[in-house]
Amino acid sequence: MNRIIVFFIFLSFLGPLGLKAQVLPPIQVYSPEIYEGDNQNWSISQSKEKVIYVANNLGLLEFNGAKWKLHTSPSGIIRSINVVDNLIYSGSYREFGFWKKDEFGGLSYSSLSTKLKVKFLDDEEFWGIVAIDDWILFQSLKRIYIYNKKDNTYSIINSKTDIYKIFKINESIYFQKAKDGLYKIENGETILVSNAPEFKDNLLVNIFNYRNTLLVETENNGFYLLDNGVVKVWNDEINKKLEGVSVYRSIQLSDKSIIIGTRSDGIFQISLEGQILQSINITNGLSNNTIHYIYEDVEKNIWLALENGINCVNITSAFSIFNDKNGKIGTVCASAVFNNYLYLGTNQGLFFKLLNSNDDFQLIKGTEGVVRCLVEYDNTLFCGHNVGTFIVNNNSAELAIDIEGTWNIIPINNKENLLLQGGYKGLNVIEKKNDTWTLRNKIDGFNASSRFFEITKDNEILVSHEYDGVYVVKIDSGFTKAINFTKSLDVGKGLKSSLVKHNDELFYAYEEGVFKYNETNKKFKRDSLLSKLFTNKEYSSGKLISDSKNNILWLFSKNDLNYVAPGKLSNKPQLTSIAFPESLPRGLTGYENISYLRNHQYLIGSSTGYVVVDLDKFYKKNYSISINSIVKNQLNSAPENVTMSNKGVFENEYNNIEFSYSVAQFDKYAHTEYQYQLEGMYPDWSDWTTNSTVLFKNLAFGDYVFNVRARVGNSITNNVGSYNFNIEKPWYLSNLMIVCYCFVLLLLSVLMHNVYKIYYKKQRENLVEQTNRELELKKLENKQQLMRFNNDKLRQDIENKNRELGISTMSLIKKNEFLNNIKKELNRDETGKQLKHVIKIIDRNLNNTDDWNLFEAAFNNADQDFLKKIKSQHPSLTSNDLRLCAYLRLNLSSKEIAPLLNISSRSVEVKRYRLRKKMNLAHDASLTDYILEI
Repeated sequence: MNRIIVFFIFLSFLGPLGLKAQVLPPIQVYSPEIYEGDNQNWSISQSKEKVIYVANNLGLLEFNGAKWKLHTSPSGIIRSINVVDNLIYSGSYREFGFWKKDEFGGLSYSSLSTKLKVKFLDDEEFWGIVAIDDWILFQSLKRIYIYNKKDNTYSIINSKTDIYKIFKINESIYFQKAKDGLYKIENGETILVSNAPEFKDNLLVNIFNYRNTLLVETENNGFYLLDNGVVKVWNDEINKKLEGVSVYRSIQLSDKSIIIGTRSDGIFQISLEGQILQSINITNGLSNNTIHYIYEDVEKNIWLALENGINCVNITSAFSIFNDKNGKIGTVCASAVFNNYLYLGTNQGLFFKLLNSNDDFQLIKGTEGVVRCLVEYDNTLFCGHNVGTFIVNNNSAELAIDIEGTWNIIPINNKENLLLQGGYKGLNVIEKKNDTWTLRNKIDGFNASSRFFEITKDNEILVSHEYDGVYVVKIDSGFTKAINFTKSLDVGKGLKSSLVKHNDELFYAYEEGVFKYNETNKKFKRDSLLSKLFTNKEYSSGKLISDSKNNILWLFSKNDLNYVAPGKLSNKPQLTSIAFPESLPRGLTGYENISYLRNHQYLIGSSTGYVVVDLDKFYKKNYSISINSIVKNQLNSAPENVTMSNKGVFENEYNNIEFSYSVAQFDKYAHTEYQYQLEGMYPDWSDWTTNSTVLFKNLAFGDYVFNVRARVGNSITNNVGSYNFNIEKPWYLSNLMIVCYCFVLLLLSVLMHNVYKIYYKKQRENLVEQTNRELELKKLENKQQLMRFNNDKLRQDIENKNRELGISTMSLIKKNEFLNNIKKELNRDETGKQLKHVIKIIDRNLNNTDDWNLFEAAFNNADQDFLKKIKSQHPSLTSNDLRLCAYLRLNLSSKEIAPLLNISSRSVEVKRYRLRKKMNLAHDASLTDYILEI
């Protein structure tokens, strides 16, 4: 029954601790699957190079900021570690020793207990390691071993009861003997500090220096002060709040606050004033509630060794996250601080809570739906909503303007009682009468959706529209109607564009850049300073947000959060970029929103809650890059580690070289990218990449210098990691082989000289023989040339014969035509009987066979054997048929053939027809073509 009462009392105290709407620092979770070790982790420490080491059930974990590596322990589970100088001391089951970096970048283990020949107790394990001056103290549950580094000796402090933990405060060592009291070690001896019941009956978790006294923390009964032997309760309120909480570990941070690690309730952060600053557990960020160890690294990150995994809390990060895990709030579209309340306008309504409380956000009834804007004016908070415009009064809201869809509300120049409202269907004027805001009128003549709009000094309204560009709307003096409106030709249109007034200057932003409006010439001009943000593919949204209270103009880009503010030493605007990686929660692109909270803190709405940015926590950090390991290998062989202390000289077959490098930074939202070059092959720097290794394959022999640098957020590392190495020539290009090649070349030269000598002798003989053959061939060619000349002469004779044949043929045709004409003229004289004798002479000359014989001889000379061929193919042909064939062979027409045969043209056609029949030619076959083809 008592336990139940205690439990409910504990819950009542946890209520105000911030387990509800708590804004938490970023928490990086490393699960066993990530670091490839066992679930349980017991201790954490850090080297000078900022490398994190964790004691794990399977051995020693090493994390360089890029990769985890497990070093197997020869003694199994490691319970405790502590990095001192360049050594990592570890304690485990009946074993303690140290790890040291070797020349290859790995860790090698040396056993101190074996070297010192320590005789352990049964089942002895080491749970704590403390360094002071030249001594290292290893604490088990029954003993403390004091190892002297100078002379390699050790001494032992025994205890009859359990030694729960060991503490180092102000260069003094304290420890507790259970059921006995608090002791101190001086000069190797134990001195009782206090055996008060509070220290005898309670297990002590830690001891802190508090105003020159000791602040002692117990496991289950809170804190006590020990001052000059007097024990008293430190803070009753804190002790009551921690009732029922089992504390296992704690640590005092560099800011003097205390982190308490519990067995089942996560961690609490407590100030020295006794206030619980925050509590973090598995419900709001941790991966496990059982804390085995707490460690603060050099950059003030809090590392937690857990029962299941490892967590890193970026407690000093400039970013804090409110995560709406249950989705009750939705996407934050607008936010505002008003009358000490924090308001969130989301896609689900308007929510509120007290500004500095950790209460849950509450929905203001009646505001269900999409909130578009929150605007404060004249001590009134307006809520632009999907259904209209609400006026917010603490925890309630009243619908004042019942016009659907309010994008934004801005004041009208020189008219304090008038506001301009932009809505889904144009512009409206809101008026204040009798302390009540009401709708005065809609501006007629302009109905475009007005999300981004501003008023110029000439009372013109510029309206940005994603699909149409920028409208310039001329309004009458009473703000009742649009006289006309045009589109600006100076800028284009674009999705996610916006328009805003900042310091009485109008800015328009879209993917082509940021443009400033000149109200004198009424033109937009590109702003060179702000437009730099949209180069190099950094454009994501043109949303501009003006914070008039702090004189800041906010801009968003792909990987940065940017703002323009006056410089500290002058009023000249300065552009500042804050790394805002994609891993941070974000809202809808184009609907980004940011509002001022307090003390340079800003709230950025996201789709899962919001992010708080503290500008005071941003400072330039110096990062260094380290080359962690170099591996070489040859084709199809196991890789070999390479020493990094000297210049590398690799055999030619080991021409595959892999480099691993990292930046030891552990901020969850600090994005690390790497860039490298290989002088000797790749003189230019590579593109930025998140890969922390690079492999060069099949490198040619020669000298190389590998350089690598990193970019964390938008900060370049202050050093460049370099490594010089040489790949030797292959064996076949070694100096000995070159001498051999020269000797072989000389031998081959002598051999080739003799070979060529014999060769050229045979060539001369062959040449003589070839010359003789060529002379014979020349003679044959001359004979052939003579034959060609004879043939040419014969062809010329044939051509002459053909010419003579044509001439004789034409003369016969002309002679017969002439005689026929004379005959016709003579026949007309019917009375001239004395002329009949003359006509007979003419007929005799027309039918003279001598002409035919002469023609036949000439024809045979020109076309030998034609008449024989056609006679052999068509034996039935008569001599007259052959004459007709000969004339057709000369391709003469019927008109030309008629005088030769002393007949009419029609008679020639009849003869041609009879000749076709004798030759059995087809109806559609050409007689002339047939004869020409024979």
